[in-house]
Amino acid sequence: VLVPPGANPHTYEPTPRQLRRVVQADLYAIVGSGMEFELAWLGRIKRLNPRLFIVDCSKGIQRLVDDPHLWLSLRNAQRMVENLLEGLSRVDPEHSGRYRERAEAYLEELRKLDAELSRLFSKAKGRAFMTFHPAWGYFARDYGLRQLVIEQGGKSPSPKAMVRLAKEAKEEGIRVIFASPQFDRRAAEAMAHSIGADVILLDPLARDYLENMRRAAHAIARALRVFP
Repeated sequence: VLVPPGANPHTYEPTPRQLRRVVQADLYAIVGSGMEFELAWLGRIKRLNPRLFIVDCSKGIQRLVDDPHLWLSLRNAQRMVENLLEGLSRVDPEHSGRYRERAEAYLEELRKLDAELSRLFSKAKGRAFMTFHPAWGYFARDYGLRQLVIEQGGKSPSPKAMVRLAKEAKEEGIRVIFASPQFDRRAAEAMAHSIGADVILLDPLARDYLENMRRAAHAIARALRVFP
């Protein structure tokens, strides 16, 4: 993993040790969503290791505009696993059966959790939750929710925008604002203070993917007063 847990994929730079490992690798899997790290480093990685097989895990995923966080959707994650399986089987066909067995087991876990969350949010269609960083758009799309975003074009909003967002948040009954540990929380805290809300952290890059998605879903469900 080139971007470790807790690091910001918008600004992270790999260490010399990580780049040495890339030179030795046979396969490199990219999210393929236009994240700044990949845009900045993919060309350099290819030059370091021209024989490296690149797997674009985003193949076949219907994109949202200006949202590179493809993995924050259990449905997207299923397609990403399938794309990675295809790449691993091509690079290492001798062990393709083992890769498929493990992929199928993980896909089943993804499908089960998706079904669980579909039931959880079935009575929250059209409801809105508020985030500072626009990371949860694919999650919102999966379950018929709306994501209200404080950050504007990668920057904290202007005072005028803050007033507009505060008005919208009050109209939607927002009582929780979700922030990411990778970003400055001051704008989220200012908004929370203005509307009487709490700030809760959701980490889009936590190591245990399934548990993190379940934890995030339950936090959003509580914010929407749809209790798991």
